[in-house]
Amino acid sequence: MTEGNKLLEVEGLCKWFPLYGGVLKREVARLHAVGGVNFYVKDGETLGLVGESGCGKSTVGRTLLRLYEADAGKVIFDGKNMADLDKTQLREVRRNLQMIFQDPYESLNSRMTIRQILMEPYEIHKIGDSKYRENEIQRLLARVGLPPSAADKYPHEFSGGQRQRVGIARAIALKPKLIICDEPVSALDVSIQSQVINLLLELQEELGLSYVFIAHDLSVVRHVSDRVAVMYLGEIVEYTDADTIYEKPMHPYTKALISAIPEVRPSSSKERIVLEGEVPSP
Repeated sequence: MTEGNKLLEVEGLCKWFPLYGGVLKREVARLHAVGGVNFYVKDGETLGLVGESGCGKSTVGRTLLRLYEADAGKVIFDGKNMADLDKTQLREVRRNLQMIFQDPYESLNSRMTIRQILMEPYEIHKIGDSKYRENEIQRLLARVGLPPSAADKYPHEFSGGQRQRVGIARAIALKPKLIICDEPVSALDVSIQSQVINLLLELQEELGLSYVFIAHDLSVVRHVSDRVAVMYLGEIVEYTDADTIYEKPMHPYTKALISAIPEVRPSSSKERIVLEGEVPSP
């Protein structure tokens, strides 16, 4: 396990969304997306956050960044309580806290060239002059494996894997300390996933990055994570180091998820655990 100081601490994090109904569209119920989540991430470490679709993983990631406002709990990043920050302070903190989104096409402005997309972080934070920014853009493109000519193209001119590389370049532009990876390879072809994963691992080693790696593919999470947190219906039901959770899972839901990982040898005698019934409504 990676040693280091706690860069991110999450205590009792809750997020719910109001559900409206009736003629007057009043709040009739609340969808409890995240309920009382606790975890931490150390410098240079990767925490895998896994679970099936709809369990609250992405909501956790967006709430960490305050793209959603938390309804309860604390998010302490680099010693600062995210809830206490005003807009100016939050902008400064976000230099060190970035996100890679699941769908690279949806997360990139289709009306902007790649140069304009990668220029935005420097413009927002008023970093460098035009020559410095252009040099940085070319450096970023080269680092994620894209040619210099990519700067003048639009997102629709690239494949899914190339667009995700642009998203990664944008995320690392300001040299952040922590990146929230929200299922960064789930929308990509299997043949491309390993290339993007390897790129993320190389960048972590080179830049000393910490990751919160959100995914539903447990085989990918095992490959990249130091520790793993398993989510079910908005709560973390199991949380330990990666080797332990795969070799000695304790919670029935974790056991079922691990049993569903495809085997390299189909003749393996591993028993598949099939969960019966329907997932309860949050």
